[in-house]
Amino acid sequence: MTFKEFMQENGYELQTTFWEDFSIADRFGLTAIQDTFNRAFEEWKEHYKYLTELILVLNHKIWQYHDTCPEFAALYNSLWEKADLYAVENLKGEELDYFYEVTD
Repeated sequence: MTFKEFMQENGYELQTTFWEDFSIADRFGLTAIQDTFNRAFEEWKEHYKYLTELILVLNHKIWQYHDTCPEFAALYNSLWEKADLYAVENLKGEELDYFYEVTD
């Protein structure tokens, strides 16, 4: 099952190309993953729905590489922690409610 299928099965319609962006970066290694995160996070951290989707993608990437590529999984985990902490500390009201509803 693809990420998109998994999300649709759970009632979530993708809004970004983050999954595809990171899947391309995976082919080029850790530096490309970090660069992709830096650009996506800086560009979209103020857009709560996109930030939420970025966090979902990072979480799924951790599990994608958990057994097969621990270096990727570790990087994705650290990026997930950064983005998740930012969301929890900066989203308020309905934005935070949305974040928790989608990521729960």
